[in-house]
Amino acid sequence: MSEPLVVLVGPTAVGKTSLAVELCRRFGAEVVSADSVQVYRGLDIGSAKPTPAERAAAPHHLIDVVDPEEEFDAARFAALADAAIADIRARGRRVLVAGGTGLYVRALLYGLAPLPPVDRALRERLAAQWEALGPEAMHARLAELDPECAARLHPHDRQRVLRALEVCIQTGRPLSQHQAAHGFRRPRYDFLAIGITRPRQELARRIEARCRQMWEQGLVEEVRRLLARGVPPRARSLGSLGYAQVVRMLAGELTPAEALAEQVHKTRAYAKRQLTWFRAMEGIHWHSADDWEGVVARVARVWPPGGES
Repeated sequence: MSEPLVVLVGPTAVGKTSLAVELCRRFGAEVVSADSVQVYRGLDIGSAKPTPAERAAAPHHLIDVVDPEEEFDAARFAALADAAIADIRARGRRVLVAGGTGLYVRALLYGLAPLPPVDRALRERLAAQWEALGPEAMHARLAELDPECAARLHPHDRQRVLRALEVCIQTGRPLSQHQAAHGFRRPRYDFLAIGITRPRQELARRIEARCRQMWEQGLVEEVRRLLARGVPPRARSLGSLGYAQVVRMLAGELTPAEALAEQVHKTRAYAKRQLTWFRAMEGIHWHSADDWEGVVARVARVWPPGGES
């Protein structure tokens, strides 16, 4: 049988990428990225993609796989991740899944609740309503139909709010009921999951420093290039943290200082939601980001010596 996957999760800016690269070096592994923004080509600075040096030290998969105009979801992620895992293992390498998108991690490890196929006419009608009424009104509608699901979703998460509404309308049952029936109890892979944490104030400082660094590295110019090549301002990819604030700044809705402040604030809130999501998942072993030896010792229990590069 293949060795277990090692799954490295945690909030944004906690230090997952550098730790993943070092683990890959030590244990002869390759990274399958579980990040919902790094999948997009051209969204480099604002998604904090691994540097060329990091990608040379540890091959990364599922980065730069779709254009920013395309829709991308957890089901597509899981299918591509399955293919990447099979390819890595066929070459005799180990697989380290690393990322902070909880839904992607859960979809890979436990699958997704069976749902009806997309009704294109209904999707277009709901999308038109989103444009006409705004995200808050559509989120409020979801809260009436499926309060449990609405409580988990940010009002501006267009794709997931609309999909949840689709499911409610198509099936007559809340999405949360479909998910509860599925249970997410039967894993698709044998795995070891490790969560990485830092003290709250330290993580907050790292988030602010990362956001400022993105602006210094050219986040605004990156967004300008994407818009100039025809990526719609309302594309899901440009609704991501950092990108959404720059788009609004370029439209004259925010000053640069306001845009950066909003990015920092919303990124901190996102990190809090990530921690809530992962702490609700069973079987994650939590370590401080500084506990390198502890992480290595835990990984060595499932990846014994002999597979190192």
